[in-house]
Amino acid sequence: MTEGLTHQEASRPAAPLPIPPLLETVELTRHFKVGAGLSRRMLHAVDGVNLVINRQEIVALVGESGSGKSTVARLLAQVHRPTSGEIRYQGRSLAALRGRRAQLAYRSDVPMVFQDPFSSLNPAYPVAHGILRGLKLHRPELGRAERQAEAERVVEAVGLSPATEILARYPHELSGGQRQRIGFAQALAYRPKLILADEPVSMLDVSIRIGLLNVMAELREREGVSFLYITHDIASARYVSDRLLVMYGGHVVESGPTEDVLAGPKHPYTQLLLSAVPDPRAPLEVDAAAAKSEPPVVIDPGPGCRFRERCPFAVERCFAETPLLRELGPAHTAACHVAVADEVPTAAV
Repeated sequence: MTEGLTHQEASRPAAPLPIPPLLETVELTRHFKVGAGLSRRMLHAVDGVNLVINRQEIVALVGESGSGKSTVARLLAQVHRPTSGEIRYQGRSLAALRGRRAQLAYRSDVPMVFQDPFSSLNPAYPVAHGILRGLKLHRPELGRAERQAEAERVVEAVGLSPATEILARYPHELSGGQRQRIGFAQALAYRPKLILADEPVSMLDVSIRIGLLNVMAELREREGVSFLYITHDIASARYVSDRLLVMYGGHVVESGPTEDVLAGPKHPYTQLLLSAVPDPRAPLEVDAAAAKSEPPVVIDPGPGCRFRERCPFAVERCFAETPLLRELGPAHTAACHVAVADEVPTAAV
């Protein structure tokens, strides 16, 4: 095997294999049947999503209601099975996971925090019940005293103290912000590598949201946890995330480093999202693009850009051909026929 190589080349150590992303999807797709009986109509909730999450990274998935972002989270949590495409965790396809033990190990590594904190807690039991029961299932090697100590540790880790007092309370005795922190504590107790946070601050007062976002950032630094942060609030995504993916009508339409995307948005939908962020210095007027509020066609959609009916820059090609993500800057991609690298498209005449 070393014929033709010099002694130095033969003795040189092999280059280390590249470390795969923590989690990635390849053309992830999920369709739902619409109607009863022999109906063949399909709702295209998620179409061809390619997503990469690296270790100790916070990735924000942004879009309006119905864009498909929560369906992506449920696919990653294995609540739904993909219609097609693949999910890879640490380089291994989830389709290869066989048996209850392997499935449980994945769910321990990739838990989910839901939008409504009250619905994830049992009102008939103290807060400790859910955390201790989860520890017994996901970390069976721990004894009773160790589970109690771990429950207290994770409650303290999310900024609630004294832990013993918090654990003894019932869910209705906690504020909304405290209940959502308990949701993060439950996920953290499993020693996760990635937390799927589905709109975790949308039901909280604005004054409380910043504290939860800081909890996510602190857990990333202190515990080494990655996050997929799903939100419709582009301001909170800017505050906490490293990379940003924008979804519309089941497609990822733009992605890249958060500051790059928000400083120079390429896709008209991303521009529309940014224009919707309140600016107290701006005059009171309605943007022309925002006035076009037609929802995307996601039931048996044909070819073409799904944003075309609302887009002020749409050209004939947008109605006939579905745009693919293409690189328009360093690690910055957009799915738009008229977007130009480092420029903002001008309206079609």
